[in-house]
Amino acid sequence: MAVTAQMVKELREKTGAGMMDCKKALTETNGDMDKAIDFLREKGIAKAAKKADRIAAEGSTVAKVEGNEAVVLEVNSETDFVAKNEGFKELTEGLASHLLAKKPANLEEALAQEIEAGVTVEEYINAAIAKIGEKISLRRFTILTKTDNDAFGAYLHMGGRIGVLTLLEGTTDAEAAKDVAMHVAAVNPKYVSRDEVSQEEADHEREILTQQALNEGKPENIVAKMVEGRLSKYFEDICLNDQSFVKNPDLKVKQFVESKGGIVKTFIRYEVGEGIEKRQDNFAEEVMNQVKK
Repeated sequence: MAVTAQMVKELREKTGAGMMDCKKALTETNGDMDKAIDFLREKGIAKAAKKADRIAAEGSTVAKVEGNEAVVLEVNSETDFVAKNEGFKELTEGLASHLLAKKPANLEEALAQEIEAGVTVEEYINAAIAKIGEKISLRRFTILTKTDNDAFGAYLHMGGRIGVLTLLEGTTDAEAAKDVAMHVAAVNPKYVSRDEVSQEEADHEREILTQQALNEGKPENIVAKMVEGRLSKYFEDICLNDQSFVKNPDLKVKQFVESKGGIVKTFIRYEVGEGIEKRQDNFAEEVMNQVKK
């Protein structure tokens, strides 16, 4: 498979590795992006396993709590300017209230529900589009339910660029739940605990770390022990309970929540536009344009 400049650019953005290293990795793996990332990591060139999603869409997140129910949602717009528009804010608040009241099972059901007499959610959004003059869409939402013995934590970062909703069980300390939500916004964990990490993911990471250690010239008799130590660090990077609490690094998040008498049941973290690819420019043309300047 021919390796294109666009593929090299994409791999650079996902790994932070140099252009020639990326080209070699893609050549060695016949253009397989995931295998190329593994190749670079095994060589110690790429520092992270997770892919850097390219942010394209603008918009805002909203987190709303009403009693024992809460919702977090993302609404996209074409520009950040519109996301700060009062009409857009009214739209997102209206959608949040509707979702909490009607509790649709999915996005398709939500769009088909009536939000006002004779007006569906889809029509409600279309009316806002006509008024505001930009494409707007309800991208996703999650509704959570708790008991009187639990606590929600809602937090919006950067004016709604990141929205987080946490649920702590066994404590009614809403302030602690919000502190955990702030931590999630800042650190971006992938799971609550190690129990949620699949065996497949753990085994894959172990293989990468083993090859990495061998490529560093470590003796085989100590590689296994080293790998388990590094794997433990990997879990700390992706699991909320194992992370050092942002507001008190002497405590793990799990210890902080336990000190309040509870456990972290779940969290939802939405970042505006994550995973949405923006228009791809021709990398070769981009380089030539820079040369000509």
